[in-house]
Amino acid sequence: MDSEEKAPLLVPVPAPAVEGCPGCAMERRKASSNGRIPYKELFFVGVTSLASALPITCLFPFLYFMVRDFHIAKTEEDIGFYAGFLAASYMVGRGFSSIFWGILADRIGRKPVIAFSILSVVIFNTLFGLSTTYWMAITTRLVLGALNGLLAPIKAYCVEVCQTEHQALGLSIVNTAWALGLIVGPALEVTFHRFPYLLPCLSVSAFATIVLISCEWLPETIHKHKVPEMDTKIFKALSSEEGYWDPPRKKKSLLQNRPWISTMLPYCIFSLHDTAYSEILSLWAVSDRKYGGLSFSTEDIGQVFAMAGASLLVYQLIIYRWVHKILGAVNSSRIASAVSILVLATYPFMTYLSGVKLSFALYSAAMMRSALAITVNTGISLLQNNAVCQEQRGTANGISTTAMSFFKSIAPVGAGALFSWAQKRQDAAFLPGDRVVFMVLNLVQLLGLISTFEPFLVLPALPK
Repeated sequence: MDSEEKAPLLVPVPAPAVEGCPGCAMERRKASSNGRIPYKELFFVGVTSLASALPITCLFPFLYFMVRDFHIAKTEEDIGFYAGFLAASYMVGRGFSSIFWGILADRIGRKPVIAFSILSVVIFNTLFGLSTTYWMAITTRLVLGALNGLLAPIKAYCVEVCQTEHQALGLSIVNTAWALGLIVGPALEVTFHRFPYLLPCLSVSAFATIVLISCEWLPETIHKHKVPEMDTKIFKALSSEEGYWDPPRKKKSLLQNRPWISTMLPYCIFSLHDTAYSEILSLWAVSDRKYGGLSFSTEDIGQVFAMAGASLLVYQLIIYRWVHKILGAVNSSRIASAVSILVLATYPFMTYLSGVKLSFALYSAAMMRSALAITVNTGISLLQNNAVCQEQRGTANGISTTAMSFFKSIAPVGAGALFSWAQKRQDAAFLPGDRVVFMVLNLVQLLGLISTFEPFLVLPALPK
């Protein structure tokens, strides 16, 4: 075996620390932590991720009614179609700009990009709440998505402030921000008359303002000097077996990094599924029972989202670390994806229930689905961020965010169109109404599950 083949088995000697370099300061802090969890840094990760997630999650409980009040849909069955485009506009904007923000974060640092992204939330989320027309709402969401480049640098940041054994916890906190958003977003009451959807948006912007100010104390992690190409670290616990080794022993083009590229397919498919599920659940629950829905109010569906988010926080804080420790990132993602198919298959039958039975069934399914989804997403994100070196991590996350955002932009449009079509075929002989909607969701989930196996997913080989 030559030296090139032996390279992955060697733990490189750290480069000499450079005075005044924030990246070196972070490495010294991690080295002296004695394995402790960086609570302060992860708290910043949590609140900044939440401030970025809230503009997305606070929309779903009132999306149906907002589109209805714009009077752009000619019939009630068409509301879902227009709601899909409104929900997709944010992801379209983010898809066009994420690579730029990722590259910029690798050049100037994580902190400036994070701070600017939060500032964009403060401004444009407030403008979205002031929307009086359908097209104004779409425009403000589109610009907000384009200027909010937080996801790429925050994922890189949470990996860089954590030692290897805590990286799963760091990435799970980013994903859990979506869950916390589902608690806070629906809880914001709509009381304004002229701008009935301003209050939840204004509340999000106020929170983002506080987070923006707190960014002043956010420590930077990027190195301000040239770092030798020795970012190789042993990365264990990626599987339930002995462990996979971190592949990037030398800096090369991301397009030549097969393990990283192979994670894009499941990442995009599962992202598409999550967004489509969130919109369909909100539209299906509030639609009338004569169209196959549950006739829920906006408060009812808000409570479902809130309960699912609250249970997810408990799952992340107490249960997930043991799931990851026992199963690893790959196996936990596969098992969670398979179980999610079974859970989704129960939704169409809930239309036969009412009262306490309906509440129990829907709340239980929503809580289980949230925990399963976060398990899958955290596992894939962990594989992605440990397949590249630090100098490429922001760019890699920017590219993956761009790809994911385009899939997320397709999801609400497709979900809205599918839902509107399904409502018009309540008397169909094969898969009438909502049944065809959840069947399509399960087919997408199945494709995601298949993509986590070889040859679609390429994992670094174990050392011999």
